[in-house]
Amino acid sequence: MSAVSDRLPAFPWDKLEPYKRTAAAHPGGIVDLSVGTPVDPVPELIQKALVDAADSPGYPTVWGTPALRDAITGWLERRLGARDVTHRHMLPIVGSKELVAWLPTQLGLGPGDKVAYPRLAYPTYEVGARLARAEYEVYDDPRELDPTNLKLLWLNSPSNPTGKVLSQEELTGIVAWAREHGVLIVSDECYLELGWETDPVSVLHPDVNGGSYDGILAVHSLSKRSNLAGYRAAFVAGDPAVLMPLLEIRKHGGMMTSAPTQAAVVAALGDDEHVRLQRERYAARRDRLRAALTAHGFRIDHSEASLYLWATRGDSCWTTVAALADLGILVAPGDFYGEAGEKHVRVALTATDERIDAAVARLTA
Repeated sequence: MSAVSDRLPAFPWDKLEPYKRTAAAHPGGIVDLSVGTPVDPVPELIQKALVDAADSPGYPTVWGTPALRDAITGWLERRLGARDVTHRHMLPIVGSKELVAWLPTQLGLGPGDKVAYPRLAYPTYEVGARLARAEYEVYDDPRELDPTNLKLLWLNSPSNPTGKVLSQEELTGIVAWAREHGVLIVSDECYLELGWETDPVSVLHPDVNGGSYDGILAVHSLSKRSNLAGYRAAFVAGDPAVLMPLLEIRKHGGMMTSAPTQAAVVAALGDDEHVRLQRERYAARRDRLRAALTAHGFRIDHSEASLYLWATRGDSCWTTVAALADLGILVAPGDFYGEAGEKHVRVALTATDERIDAAVARLTA
């Protein structure tokens, strides 16, 4: 057991438990804005597809059904502007966190190899490097990294936690730099359909990659855009020279998306209307919550996309967490995402309208 604990950092969310108890004791009940988990219903057409495929006694395939592959490639072209995408350019995965955590290992990385990720980032990028026993490094601009032994470069745009979006010009420059140095780019784009003040661009767009997928992958999830966090539905797309060996590894590991979930993903990717409606819900919650936080003395940084507001009052993040917990509002401390977040908190938009209204009332009282 000690060998495992030596390889992994402490699970950060355990530190939030005392503040969660404080918030839960509020007379009006807790408003939990700490975790970005969807609370709205799964759209009916997706539920129906799942139910219709419930009688699936046989093993699903790791690569997915032809219908699933068609749905993914069609979405990549329609939504991201990708061109000439075939089934070899995509791979279903069992939720995006699974890939983030295990990709360095599946790529064969180990001691002496290096993984890099943003200075403020989802903690699982570090976990993935640790599981592979690889080295890891954070960056502000990846082009300033020493490329020696750098094998995997994580991008995250829109960012979790900050909501920052890399411009097309920035992405183009990073792709060119990575190719020059033989570094694989994996772009975590799970919030790409949730741009508010800008329209995020994928590394799969030809204006970014010059019409070639060499050396680039993009990770996408249906958890946020379709409320499918409970379905574990996601996919990775890009360079077939990377994806096809990954497919073989994942076959050996039995890493397959369930057949009913595959059918649900086909329905979800084929319908844009439910995505539009969910965006409207989040936009309305974001507007109300942002105004209330600003009125309460917070400054909102970045946050031009994703499901979070990156907020600060200039205090330690834990001081802010405690103050908001006294109001019955639970948020995530910024240092969960790196030392650079020590003065910020991440405020999720993933609460019901009633709970958002309760938070707004407490912040503006």
